[in-house]
Amino acid sequence: MTALNLLRTVERTVLIALFLIMVFLYTGSVVTREIGGTFASRFAWIEEAVRIMNLFLAFLALGLALERGKHVGITNIRDRLPAPALKILLKFIDLVGLCVTIYIAWLALDLVQFVLKSGQKSPTLGVPMGYIYVAPVAGFILLGLRYGLSLLGLIDRYQEASE
Repeated sequence: MTALNLLRTVERTVLIALFLIMVFLYTGSVVTREIGGTFASRFAWIEEAVRIMNLFLAFLALGLALERGKHVGITNIRDRLPAPALKILLKFIDLVGLCVTIYIAWLALDLVQFVLKSGQKSPTLGVPMGYIYVAPVAGFILLGLRYGLSLLGLIDRYQEASE
């Protein structure tokens, strides 16, 4: 599980760094608008950069949130099932989750390729728009990894939710 611990550390580090950079940039943008006058127009790119970073922040956090039991779930049936039936239900949920996330990641990858071929660029940053669509690909791959690990019994994502 050392690889998984390394992945968790990298994910948390990237998420914290993204969040802090977003706060720093947006705060700088507000200050510049207040005291900068016409100089503030040179920093119009910050709004777009922060929006893109927010997309990556949300998608890259999917796997960690699932592993920690922070995704929304309806537990009425789950709380009333006997242990053998509950075990089958939880494995079924993990299997369906794995299949759905792999499918969505595959669709998102097709979308990345399509948008890159279109040549679209973001208005103020000039970044090819296809790169922005990498966020759902990475996020759903990380989410699918957690579903797969839970399905194989390598992590217990239900432990915290059931306590």
